[in-house]
Amino acid sequence: MNLRSCAISDVGRKRQKNEDSYLINDELRLFIVADGMGGHAGGEYASRIAITTIEESFKTASTEQLNFPEKLIESAIVEAGGKIVQKAEEDRALRGMGTTVVALCFSDKKAILGHVGDSRAYLFRDGILEQLTEDHSLVNEQVKSGLISAEEARNHQFKNIITRSLGVTAEVEVDLISKKLKAGDVILLCSDGLSNLVELSEMEKELRDRETVLATKAMVDLANKRGGDDNITTIVVEVVEV
Repeated sequence: MNLRSCAISDVGRKRQKNEDSYLINDELRLFIVADGMGGHAGGEYASRIAITTIEESFKTASTEQLNFPEKLIESAIVEAGGKIVQKAEEDRALRGMGTTVVALCFSDKKAILGHVGDSRAYLFRDGILEQLTEDHSLVNEQVKSGLISAEEARNHQFKNIITRSLGVTAEVEVDLISKKLKAGDVILLCSDGLSNLVELSEMEKELRDRETVLATKAMVDLANKRGGDDNITTIVVEVVEV
């Protein structure tokens, strides 16, 4: 499988520091976005722990473990959550820190995704963009229950409250997704700094109209133009051939 990737991580226009972290490891075919939160400098620390722990799990995985990528990505994310909890217990200044995570790897012509929180993964195929992940958030639960509409959720005062994250407890439920791929597919990972400000239809248009790198920059620029009220991170991975 031949992949081509790019990433942008931008502090945005309202935050003093960037608490998002990301990873592109072409050798491992591993791509991660993590959106940290809480504690004095804790968000940045939590997202970095998530990235490094998951990457190390893949680096040290046995051949047998690599043959079961869903199980590997799940256990790596759970391990990352445990390490964040442990660090917060050891350092009072870091208590309350946590992070979302969306991690992507490739195996047997498939994309394997593991995610916790409201960072997202999308698939762009044949000119159509589809959201693959489901937000673990309060407003998404209300949408699913029919209490509010999807449009109301976009502007809801509690849209940033997540119901699942790494760092709250040592045990965490990880959503797993497997998607068969074909040449020309593009997978986009992003923090909510992008998805809260740029509509799916707008992302789709950028990916359809521009080369991947230019589309990635255009989406981040649009989020900043609309206020850039959070850190903005996105990774775009193009499947050149399977």
